[in-house]
Amino acid sequence: MKYSLLLVLTVILAGISACATDNESTQKNTDMKLDPSNPFYAPSPLFLEAPDFDNISMEHFKPAFEAGMAAEMKEIEAIANNPDPATFENTMVALQKTGELLTRVQRVFFNLSSAHTNEDIQALQAEMAPRFSEHSDNIRLNPALFARVQSLYEQKDELGLDPASKKLLTDSYRAFVRSGALLNEEEQQRIREINSEMSSLRTEYQEMLLEMTRERYVVVDTEEELEGLSSSQIRSASEAAEDRGYEGKYVLTITNTTRVPLLTSLKNRDVRERLWRASAYRGVGDNGGLDTREHVVRLVELRAERAQLLGYPNYAVFALEPQTAQNPENVLEMLTGLIPAVNRNAEREMALIASKMKEDGIEDEVRAWDWEYYAERVREAEYDIDDAEVRPYFELDRVLEDGVFYTMERLYGIRFEERFDIPVYHPDVRVFLVYEEDPDAEKAGEERIVGLFYADYFARDSKRGGAWMSSFVTQSELLNKKPVIVNVLNIPKPPEGEPALISFSNVTTLFHEMGHGVHGLFSDVYYPSQAGTSVPRDFVEFPSTFEEDWAIHPEVLSNYARHYETSERIPSDLLSRLIEAQSFNQGYETYEYLAATMIDMEWHLLEPGQVPADVEAFEQEVLAKYGLDHPAIPPRYKSPYFAHIFSGGYSANYYAYIWSEILAADAFAFMQEQGGLTRENGDHYRKHILSKGGSRDAMELYLEFRGEEPGVDALLRRRGLD
Repeated sequence: MKYSLLLVLTVILAGISACATDNESTQKNTDMKLDPSNPFYAPSPLFLEAPDFDNISMEHFKPAFEAGMAAEMKEIEAIANNPDPATFENTMVALQKTGELLTRVQRVFFNLSSAHTNEDIQALQAEMAPRFSEHSDNIRLNPALFARVQSLYEQKDELGLDPASKKLLTDSYRAFVRSGALLNEEEQQRIREINSEMSSLRTEYQEMLLEMTRERYVVVDTEEELEGLSSSQIRSASEAAEDRGYEGKYVLTITNTTRVPLLTSLKNRDVRERLWRASAYRGVGDNGGLDTREHVVRLVELRAERAQLLGYPNYAVFALEPQTAQNPENVLEMLTGLIPAVNRNAEREMALIASKMKEDGIEDEVRAWDWEYYAERVREAEYDIDDAEVRPYFELDRVLEDGVFYTMERLYGIRFEERFDIPVYHPDVRVFLVYEEDPDAEKAGEERIVGLFYADYFARDSKRGGAWMSSFVTQSELLNKKPVIVNVLNIPKPPEGEPALISFSNVTTLFHEMGHGVHGLFSDVYYPSQAGTSVPRDFVEFPSTFEEDWAIHPEVLSNYARHYETSERIPSDLLSRLIEAQSFNQGYETYEYLAATMIDMEWHLLEPGQVPADVEAFEQEVLAKYGLDHPAIPPRYKSPYFAHIFSGGYSANYYAYIWSEILAADAFAFMQEQGGLTRENGDHYRKHILSKGGSRDAMELYLEFRGEEPGVDALLRRRGLD
């Protein structure tokens, strides 16, 4: 998945940055001398505290950050120095109410830094990153505050706490310890230095990745060289060329992963190779371009040093301690167990691809830039599927409304009503008010508000690659907040006046991100730090991956897959072939994912002093070690542009996608056994999984939902590896 830096900061500050009451906020802001004209001065007056983007300007962020940090530190000091003995209410609950202003401005700023950035935002982010790190350290390494938390933790079994409160106390104590609260003064100072440097490095790395998607592109001279692309794609390439000053030519741009979607359609092998190389060799400084390798090496060194200071042999052990997988050994056992079947499937797929290449007179070996193009030709031949035949049935608005929203209504009884009176940060962003029938028997037939949902789907130069969910407001009974959720994708925007006909990959991504969306929207917890997606990293992708499979559920697919011109439903035989075709090329899909996952794990299993300077050589050693070094199947991400682990929150956790997929596949299979697409099934899933957030142990929640431990059989079937 796919998370903004906002979520990373939210995790760092979990249990500390929440909100205070409006009256308290006004007094604190006055104390900090924040100008009342600043839109962050008080909670947004808009519906559900939606950000007032019409009145937010760049000049408002820095003073709000500074006032927010000062206000929160004043609150923290009041808790830490309270002369009364520590109680759960005056310490843990009080911590949940701190940081209202800082949280408010961070959520807006870091969503913009990912979804609609500019040079001013990037400059301020670079300036503030070490200051945020210092601010967090000043809280987590406050000895008086930790002493109060520790005293409560040591008597947690005698305090009569409910399960959510007990978990809040346990998680908070562990967070303090993992931040260095038990270290001596000299060790804590080194922790501070490491955190500050890492914060700056992550920010710089993220900015460089965004710039690389701008600097890495392929110029094509003639339309004939673009054979295989649709007329819409060709026009987009022409417009991209004009924007870059290549009048009369065409520009093909890269995306965040090694492979580029256009590779499935481009017939010209030379152009495919150029495009693949532009993507795969970014971040290594060739031709005077940006080079991120020093950032990679230094981040790994600092993480390893920090882990050992905290008493762990390496960063992977540290990172996995709070996850459901618990340790690297469990992860590696699961992943390596998949490799033989994945290799067998990939070899079968490659044989079919080589055969197709020979039909075109190509006797060369299968290359990385050949795979996706000829895999699509095999798919067309084996399943009689032509992308040009399928794509007209996937128009974005119809997929969203008659696919994603339809599924949410059938499963959970919610409906989405578009609002045009709420300001947005970019014209392409849409806002929906989410309703449901009030469950109160006395209010039968009435609707209540669930929250707000922002949809930001089109790619642009100001947006980083990938797809993710974040929040402007998180749900909390303590703070009386309803959720305001954001889904962000990178779907190519069609030329003006043309429909947005999207790939099936983008269809499944829409469903995936809505899975994260409802995880946030359906949150029903008391404490803000336990809301929505505040769950272990290897559990958070479960609800999102679970929703993906509804995209190919026959009832759902037939409801949204309609021709954009005639509104005719997708023919039943084409529908059947499309569903069957989804199992093809899963050897390749899983192989490239596992390759990236092993690179992530091996970087973070290193101890200080073991970190190599040669990034490419290290990657090759790792891939060879696990038998994942096939030259035609490169890793989904290479280290120079592996945002998940070097600027996001997935370091030593990229395995989480397939770990969560085990749960998702098992849950989806279970739901089909119980009747499939029904409100009863949706309510059961919502009650036990989506509403609980991080208020309970993740696997306990799954057992309550499923009734037994998950198995891997459904995953193997889902990926066609059984």
